[in-house]
Amino acid sequence: MNSKKQLISIYFSYKSDIFFFVCGVLMLCSEIWKQFTLTFAIGGGSYIWWYFPFQLCSIPMYILLVYPWLRKRNARLSLLAFLMSYCLLGGIAVFADTTGLHYPLKALTIHSYLWHILLIILGITAGLVYIRQLFSDQKKTLFSRRLAAAFPLRPFLYSTLLYLVCCLAAVLLDLWLDRYGTINMFYINPDYKMQQIIFRDFIPILGNNGAIALYIAATILGAFIFFLIWKLIYRLRFSFASHS
Repeated sequence: MNSKKQLISIYFSYKSDIFFFVCGVLMLCSEIWKQFTLTFAIGGGSYIWWYFPFQLCSIPMYILLVYPWLRKRNARLSLLAFLMSYCLLGGIAVFADTTGLHYPLKALTIHSYLWHILLIILGITAGLVYIRQLFSDQKKTLFSRRLAAAFPLRPFLYSTLLYLVCCLAAVLLDLWLDRYGTINMFYINPDYKMQQIIFRDFIPILGNNGAIALYIAATILGAFIFFLIWKLIYRLRFSFASHS
């Protein structure tokens, strides 16, 4: 019993830790159900590689399962930065073209919509937790230096590095698993034409690889815009707290 309480006090000391981990477990369970349903109800017992769970919108599931166990401040801030920028972007952007959310089975379609709505909720929650963490760190910083150092860029840079590593892993998976069926992780398989709206229109100008590179760059830019929005929210709250 004491070891259990100690485990909770160390790794789940905040309600947000519990929330993120529970969401991660629920997402994992629902993903396992999805894979079994796709394989046996739709694929007739053959695995459909197109739905292999390694898309931008899948990465938050893995992050949530890891997050509570990381105790280093910079690592946690970097994962929060990923959730509040890349995760939030992925959750919102998919509604610009909802064709990818629809499946032959209604239950899978509902699951897909709920998944992306949850991504938006997680992104917003991560942003609020990120700001709360920075405010708690203010007590360790001189007032004159607070605003300059209070919302550092480094966590976003690390989250972008994580995104690029995932992109590289996605390409390697795409090329390696191509022989087993149609697969297009992160929608950047160089063997297939870019399918994302807007970016596919650049293929005649930039070529397919150029359109893929533009898509990756645009994703980073979009995530950075979300990061700047959170920075603005933080500064407004900081200004309000300083004058109250």
